[in-house]
Amino acid sequence: QVQLVESGGGLVQPGGSLRLSCAASGSIFSINVMGWYRQAPGKQRELVAAFTSDGSINYADSVKGRFTISRDNAKNTVYLQMDSLKPEDTAVYYCAARLAPLLEYAYWGQGTQVTVSL
Repeated sequence: QVQLVESGGGLVQPGGSLRLSCAASGSIFSINVMGWYRQAPGKQRELVAAFTSDGSINYADSVKGRFTISRDNAKNTVYLQMDSLKPEDTAVYYCAARLAPLLEYAYWGQGTQVTVSL
């Protein structure tokens, strides 16, 4: 089993920044791809940013140029730097992990709330 623990969510004003962290532990040899998803109230969960199996990165169009995903392999941690936040970024953000070439994310964190509001 793999455990994913997110941190760094909170309340921020529009235009502000937050940095989310996701630390993986347990059977980390079972994963080789990590990413971030989010789910806003009444909406489906959507991909925010994720590494691909070849090391490239995919971003949702809505966050390109504002969000940056990065990782520290030594710490088994993935980060999501979120800048120029907008109210529509308000959601629960989830860290996810999978073992490529499988496409399904098998492991999920508990989620961290991000609220962008005045």
